Amino acid sequence: MKIKQKIAIGYIRFKLKLLAVFSKRKAAEEAFRLFCTPYLPRIKKTPPVFEHAAVLNFSLNGSNIRGYRWNHPQPHKILIIHGFDSQAYKFARYITPLTEKGYEVLAFDGPAHGDSEGKTVNAQEYAEMIKEAIKQYGPFNGFIAHSFGGTALSIALEDLQPDKNTRVVFIAPATETSTTLNRAMDLLHVTNEKVKAAINDIIFELSGKGVEWFSMKRMMQHINATILWFHDEDDDATPVTDALSVRAEHLPNIEFVITKGLGHRRIYHDHAVRDRIVDFL
Repeated sequence: MKIKQKIAIGYIRFKLKLLAVFSKRKAAEEAFRLFCTPYLPRIKKTPPVFEHAAVLNFSLNGSNIRGYRWNHPQPHKILIIHGFDSQAYKFARYITPLTEKGYEVLAFDGPAHGDSEGKTVNAQEYAEMIKEAIKQYGPFNGFIAHSFGGTALSIALEDLQPDKNTRVVFIAPATETSTTLNRAMDLLHVTNEKVKAAINDIIFELSGKGVEWFSMKRMMQHINATILWFHDEDDDATPVTDALSVRAEHLPNIEFVITKGLGHRRIYHDHAVRDRIVDFL
C-alpha cells in the first residue's frame, strides 16, 4: 500500500471511529457509502480496439451509462461485465478474438465507473444496468463477468432465467457478498457490532433482502445457463474458498477451473484463460 493510500485509510478509520461515538447509524451509513464508492481512476488512454467501437448511451435512474459495441449486427451476441474499480477498457484483449469468431460484442462501464455517470453503486443497481442493457441491445447468447460484475450478473440472471443455451463465464466472481463486506469492514477497522448491524439494516432497507441473499452459492441453485467458472488459489480479493463451496454443490451446469498464481486481476489478462473463454463462448 502506497503512503498516500495509508494516510487516506488512516483518516477514514479515524472518521468512522469518531462518527460511531456519536451515532452508530451515521457511522454505518458512511461505511456503506465507502463500500459502494469506486476510487481507482479511469483509464484515460483509449485502447486501439475501442477507437473502432460504436459508442452507446442509455439512461439509468437519471444517470448516463456509456457502452461500446463491435461487429453489429450479428445473431450471436456477447456482453462483457467488468468488476468493481474497473471499466470496459480493461477487457480490450477479448474484443478481437470474439469478433473474429463472428460475434457481436458489447461492453458497458458500470454505474459510477469509467465514462458512466454516478458516484456510488451497489450490486442491485449494477444488476439493473445489466438488465437494461439486455432489454435494449439483447438478447445475448453469452456473458463474461469479472469479480463484482459476477455478483451483479447472477442477480440479473436469476431474475431473467436464461436456459442452458446461454453461456456464462465467471472470472473470480465476488461469490459471497458477506465475505466482501466483512473484508471491507476489516480494512476500515469497523469492529463495533452495533455499526455492523446497522450496515446490515441499511442493505435490507435498500433492497428488501439481507446480505446473505446476495450469495452466488444461493443464486446458482436457480440459474440454468451453462457456466464456466475461473478462480485462482491466490485470489486476495474474492477468496477461492467461497468458490470451492459452490463447487461442492456439484451442480451439473457449472464447470470450475482453478488456477494458481494469477490472483484476482491477472487471471483475466492471462492468454490461456482468455483463449479458453473464447473457445467456450
